[in-house]
This record gives sequence, C-alpha cells and structure tokens, in this order.
Amino acid sequence: MPHLVFEITDNIAAQADIDGLLKKANDCLIAQRIDETAVFPIGGIRARALVLNHYRVADGAEDDAFVHATLKVGAGRTAAVLKKAGDELFAVIKEHFAALYATRGLALSMEIFQFDEAGTWKHNNIHPRYKKV
Repeated sequence: MPHLVFEITDNIAAQADIDGLLKKANDCLIAQRIDETAVFPIGGIRARALVLNHYRVADGAEDDAFVHATLKVGAGRTAAVLKKAGDELFAVIKEHFAALYATRGLALSMEIFQFDEAGTWKHNNIHPRYKKV
C-alpha cells in the first residue's frame, strides 16, 4: 500500500497528461519520509487513472470536468503523517492541472482512506527488490 486512484472525466483526458500525473504522484508518495524511513513502501505503491465516460457535473449545463483522487493506505500512520502526505499530494495535483483549471470549469478533490490490514489480502514479490536498497 498505498493505492492511488484518479477518476478523470473524459472531456479533459486528452489534455491531462495522465502518465505524467501518475509519475508525479508516485514520486510524491515515494518522497514521504519520517527521518530516513519511508512512510509508504515503494513496492506497494500503485497509481492508476480511470477515465470516466459517464458522469454529470452540477446541472450539466456546462462542459465542466473533474478529477477526484482516492488514496487508500493501511493503518498505522499518524494523522499528522497522513495530513502532510495529503497536503503534498494535493499540491502536486493542483500544480499538474493548473493550466486547465485556469481555462475551464474544473473541480479537483482528494480523499484518504486508512483501513485495517485484517481486511486485506496480498501476494507481492516486488517488495524484496526495494529492501536491498
């Protein structure tokens, strides 16, 4: 963990540089540290974007768009650590979409969910590659 999911309306997908957004988001999560310890294990970070074809914004009268990010993380991090990570990630999102935001109706939002590990199942052979570093 964490898993980061972006929902992006299709009316901005061509201008959204989704691959660039995913790279910036992962870089931001990888950079989160407490002292020298990673807040999020690199091998567990997964980011993806879903382009939405069916949606409605407000009354539908304008060609408005939205990007909503959901960050799901395992339990055990303090509220302060999650707030810092959230603040920094949302700043990345706002900067990434600044040009679009300046020219059209665009709503940006993000939420973080922290869940109990007892409700998850995992099988991952990526972690050992990063434990060598």
